[in-house]
Amino acid sequence: MPAQDPVAPAKKEEGVAVIDRACAILFAFRPGDNALTLAELAARTGLYKSTLLRLAGALMQHRLLLRLEDGRYQLGPATFALGALYQRSLNLGGILLPLMRELAIASGEGVSFYVRDNAVRVCLHRVDSQHMVRHHVREGDVLPLESGSGGRALLAFGGEPGEVYEQIRRDFYCVSVGERDRETAGMSMPVFGVQDTLRGVITLAGPSSRVDAAFVERNLSALFDCAARATDALGGNSRALREAQRARG
Repeated sequence: MPAQDPVAPAKKEEGVAVIDRACAILFAFRPGDNALTLAELAARTGLYKSTLLRLAGALMQHRLLLRLEDGRYQLGPATFALGALYQRSLNLGGILLPLMRELAIASGEGVSFYVRDNAVRVCLHRVDSQHMVRHHVREGDVLPLESGSGGRALLAFGGEPGEVYEQIRRDFYCVSVGERDRETAGMSMPVFGVQDTLRGVITLAGPSSRVDAAFVERNLSALFDCAARATDALGGNSRALREAQRARG
C-alpha cells in the first residue's frame, strides 16, 4: 500500500484558499461598478495588495479580469462568456418549480409564477394547493395587470409611476384581498435575473377565508426566501430582497 503524502491535505487546503480569494476579487464588483482601484479591491476583499496583485495577474491570464491604462481593474470578457453559457443552459421551470413546491407545502396554498406580456400577465408555472377549496389558476391563463397582487407587482417592478407602486417597490412585496376576485387573496414578490432584470413574480394565493393578515405574517418570510433563492439561481442579486426580509425582522 503506497504511503500517503503528509503534505497533500495542506496543499489541497491552500488551493481552496487561493480559489476563495480569487472569487472574492471577482465578487467585489457590484452592479453599477465600471472599474475598481487596487485600494478599493483591498477594502472590499480584506486582502493585502501584494496578494491582490498576484491573484489579479492569474485572473488576467484567463481573461476574467482586465487592467486598464489608469491602473484600475475591470471584469474581463471571460466572465461575460461564462454568463452567456449559464443563461443558455437555464431551464426556468427546473429552477422555479422545486422552490414553488416547497413554498406550497410550507404554506398550504397555491403558488404561481407570472410574467408580463405587454398589457396582461400570463401564468407561466403553477403548483396547486392540496385543499379542495382553492384558488384556481392554470399554466397559460391570461390575467389583468391592473388588479391582483401579481399584476400590481409586475407593474411596480416594471417601473410604473405612482405612490402605490413606490410603496410596493419599498416593501418588495404586494398584498391584494378581493381585488380581482372578491373570494381570493394573495401576495406577490419579484424575481430578478442577470443585471437585475425582472423575470417575473411569485404569487402565493388562496381563498380570502384562509389568506388573511395572520397568514401573510406567517408566510411572508418563506415567500421572501423563495424569491431570493430563485433570483440567485437565475443569476440575479438577491441582496435587496434579503435586506427587505431582515428589515421586517
